Amino acid sequence: MVRAVIFDMDGVLIDTEKYLVKYWVQAGQEFGFDMKREHGLMIRSLAAKYAGPLLQSIFGENFDYPAVRRRRKELMAQQLKKTGIEKKPFVDEALEALKAMGIKTAVATATDMQRAGSYLKQIGIYDKFDRVICADMVENGKPQPDIYEYACRQIKEAPENCVAVEDSPNGVLSAARAGLQTVMVPDLTEPDDQTRRLLCACIPDLSALPGLIRKMNVPMCVCQEK
Repeated sequence: MVRAVIFDMDGVLIDTEKYLVKYWVQAGQEFGFDMKREHGLMIRSLAAKYAGPLLQSIFGENFDYPAVRRRRKELMAQQLKKTGIEKKPFVDEALEALKAMGIKTAVATATDMQRAGSYLKQIGIYDKFDRVICADMVENGKPQPDIYEYACRQIKEAPENCVAVEDSPNGVLSAARAGLQTVMVPDLTEPDDQTRRLLCACIPDLSALPGLIRKMNVPMCVCQEK
């Protein structure tokens, strides 16, 4: 029985992944590294303690992850000052439908609390969640399971009774490791074979989520919308 849905934020609730990837690449190149879109994609939702060593393994020990990350944040802030936070399609409709079904909702994001709270408040949905769980609340970020395990404890639901909604392989892996049923809403990339094996379902956008949850809560129903 699904009792709660826990959402990733970037790429699921807000349309920011395209900027994160773009400015990771630009920041890396400004520091003299041949960073490409593929490198930005591979660190989506990846905690800094893992992203830094990964990028150093690609570009060498001279890759100054903290400095490049600071520059990426500066570029991102400039972008969002111009465009504001763009909400992903069907966010409000999905949250309203889940609430009407009596389903708890939460956020589990790789973003820190200050920025996550600001972003969600700007688009008017912060108060629609039972809990907002952020990367700086747990020891190990995604793809480790800590953030989803902590989110489940905070909303007082067992992982097997929760569905995670993710858009990136690192997020999917985090949720699956925590024992949640995991749904992917692809943003910048479709799931590869390894990621797809961890999914309960892959849906085109959030408009399909309430119907999927209803189907999953029908007795003896097996989630097959892959």
